[in-house]
Amino acid sequence: MSETHARIYDFDQAREARQARVRARCAATTAAGKPCRNYAVHGGFCRIHDPNPPAPQPATPDELASPSAGIDLLEGLRDALGDEWLGHVKDVAAFLRRRITGDYDIDAFGYDVDFASNVIAPLIRPMYRYWWRVVSQGSENIPGEGQGAMIVANHAGTIPADALMTRLDILETTGRHSRELAADLVFRLPFIGHLGRKSGATLAESTDALKLLARGELVAVWPEGYKGLGKKYKDRYQLQRFGRGGFVETALRAQVPIIPTAIIGSEEIYPLLFDVKMLAKLLGIPYFPIPAQSLALPVLGPLAMLPLPSKWLIEYGEPIDTTLYGRDAADDPMTVFDLADQVRDTIQQMLITHLMGRRSVFF
Repeated sequence: MSETHARIYDFDQAREARQARVRARCAATTAAGKPCRNYAVHGGFCRIHDPNPPAPQPATPDELASPSAGIDLLEGLRDALGDEWLGHVKDVAAFLRRRITGDYDIDAFGYDVDFASNVIAPLIRPMYRYWWRVVSQGSENIPGEGQGAMIVANHAGTIPADALMTRLDILETTGRHSRELAADLVFRLPFIGHLGRKSGATLAESTDALKLLARGELVAVWPEGYKGLGKKYKDRYQLQRFGRGGFVETALRAQVPIIPTAIIGSEEIYPLLFDVKMLAKLLGIPYFPIPAQSLALPVLGPLAMLPLPSKWLIEYGEPIDTTLYGRDAADDPMTVFDLADQVRDTIQQMLITHLMGRRSVFF
């Protein structure tokens, strides 16, 4: 009978031995002129800043079997990816654990806040921070947690990227989640409809909106609808008609403030040159866009269809107090139309003001 010898490691002892060693910080400075916070590993420098890195040596079997090898690997990843890396790993692990155990909630509208916070938001955050470099103004006009409000914004860009960026901007600046009102076509699309429900969108009709507002939610709406989303580039930042003012009627019945919101930059991500109405009619869709990027398809291929990196600004204006009109005003068509025009004119003036002061579309 063969004898098997096992080597037993004490993780606490290994950790204490590592901590007992004095570890100097890297002597280099970062591109921002700040001292590097990584540990020095060779010649007083970290692995990234070392001007004369040593030739890599293959690890011995004993070194690979050592528990400290795993710690070295994690520290190397931290050196390369930054101190926040382990925090991201822990967040992902916690999210996966909740999905496996079922420890998350979905509301009556299909909204999965855990999924929206830990999947949707991280996916679109790079576009928000680095591609469109969104600047936010007036977030103090958005009421605090538990207070309902109607966010009303202009709509453009061929695809509804402005809705995604507004959602993330509100989350980043206030910590609150907004609930978008979307057209029924969105929920008829395979995968997109299910994803929209899970991320917080709901059907653009008064019943659902009133329920959300009664719960103290933020409801976001883009009254231009497809007319704004699919307008041509020559008509950029010219607000289309705000429908019949259904959003005003809902806000009056719920007695919540209306917050006019102006979005600068979304008009330039996919400059729309043509709308092939015949194809749109055949396919049963509101419009069939031909953006400027399509002209570069023969040269760049699929890369040509990336949205342009325009510089964005989102401003939340002064709230319009609907309690001054009372709930009964929702049944008065003239009051509804006048208030809808007031909101539209306010957003249009906000757009004009920012466009006059804008130095560049991209910077």
